[in-house]
Amino acid sequence: MKDVVKFFDGLPWIVKIILSLPFIDGIAWGIYRIAKGVDKKDTAMLIAGIVWLFLGFFLFWVIDLITTILNGRPTFLA
Repeated sequence: MKDVVKFFDGLPWIVKIILSLPFIDGIAWGIYRIAKGVDKKDTAMLIAGIVWLFLGFFLFWVIDLITTILNGRPTFLA
């Protein structure tokens, strides 16, 4: 799981923005949150990743897009 987290953390800023677009966000950042939750043994992050897989497509992508543009990474739960 550390490899997945390192991969996503090492992506260029523009690729992170592309991954924050609708429909891509739910899969990409959902998997990232699940991997990071398992790696850190953080239940909240794991649950957020699972929720992101289902709702990230429609609701949460806007939040990830804005925070990725401003901070260079998705929301606080990543």
